Amino acid sequence: MTFEKEWAELRSAAAQRSAMQINSAPAEGGGGGGDPGLVVNRDDLGAIGNDAYELRTRLSKDGDHARPTTFAAAIALTNGNFASGSAVLKVHDFWQKHLKTLLDSCAHISNHLDYTKAQHAKDDVKIGGDLAPISKLSEYMK
Repeated sequence: MTFEKEWAELRSAAAQRSAMQINSAPAEGGGGGGDPGLVVNRDDLGAIGNDAYELRTRLSKDGDHARPTTFAAAIALTNGNFASGSAVLKVHDFWQKHLKTLLDSCAHISNHLDYTKAQHAKDDVKIGGDLAPISKLSEYMK
């Protein structure tokens, strides 16, 4: 079978599956198979954001224990004309760079989830305020 022929058959089969999915009613509760899709509660977002904040706080303290002694050792080795002094200083700088990147990432996650939680709450209030009461809708239906 040629590539063009096989490709045409696959496209035809995909189009038929797509048409069948469009023409069928979704299962109870939303998407196909009864799966409601992704559901995240504000409490979940808050808990994850809090965990990221706590990780950042602990990491900023615990990740900095070796910095002063490593830097001092690198300077002492360099001043003593040891070639390993520059290598130890590179390790120190490498660690500091990656520690800062990790701290920034934790802060970004925490801030984003806190923002998302607050924004969802605002959206819920706005949507709830925009809905007309049932009695008002009933007046229109008369």
